[in-house]
Amino acid sequence: MIGSVASIETFGTQDGPGIRTVIFFNECKLRCIYCHNPEMWNKGIKNYSVEELFLRIIKNKEYYGENGGVTFSGGEPLLHSEFLLELCKKLKNENIHIALDTAGIAEVDYEELLKYVDLIIFDVKHINEEGYKLITRTNNFNKANKFLSVANKLNKKFWIRQVIVPGIMDNCDYLIGLKEYLKRINNIEKIEFLPYHKLGCEKYIKIGIPYYCENIKEMDKITCENLYNKFLEIYNDNND
Repeated sequence: MIGSVASIETFGTQDGPGIRTVIFFNECKLRCIYCHNPEMWNKGIKNYSVEELFLRIIKNKEYYGENGGVTFSGGEPLLHSEFLLELCKKLKNENIHIALDTAGIAEVDYEELLKYVDLIIFDVKHINEEGYKLITRTNNFNKANKFLSVANKLNKKFWIRQVIVPGIMDNCDYLIGLKEYLKRINNIEKIEFLPYHKLGCEKYIKIGIPYYCENIKEMDKITCENLYNKFLEIYNDNND
């Protein structure tokens, strides 16, 4: 069984707790308007066997400590569920902490895989079907919600990530709606707001595909932090 890996980051500290090896898989079914890795939309070449990737991950095991481990990202790692299932079985024999950075979109059965996952880093694209289609240019809103239901049933732990796009998410109505949306998710340990940026714009020009956020200004980091603090007030308010 061979997987398509775009890149491997060692000693990562942003995609899960502790020090981690982050594996970025090719292929994604979404076409998010702010995506900064469009080169990873397609399947890519198959370049790693389960055993080869396993050895790459455990090579750094001594640095993981109690909290670190491996994070599978992309692209969309759920599109490689069969490959990851075999890999995760081997990693669990080594007591490696496993995180899955996902939008919850797959057309295969992933429930068995999730049993081996310790943490889900879930990318919220939008809180309703219309907005989801605007952001992702797909009709996968219900698939994302189905994923949340399966993960809840398995009592998985969550980190939540929300990209803040000016003119779409930077308002009180969206923040209130986000609180309601997140009520469906159990075991949320962390919520992050990520400011929209244009770091991937040149890739679109190079590949020759349109960049749909060309006329949207980048989200100021301080403004994003203020929105996050406002959201925390709303999220922690138990009066509604």
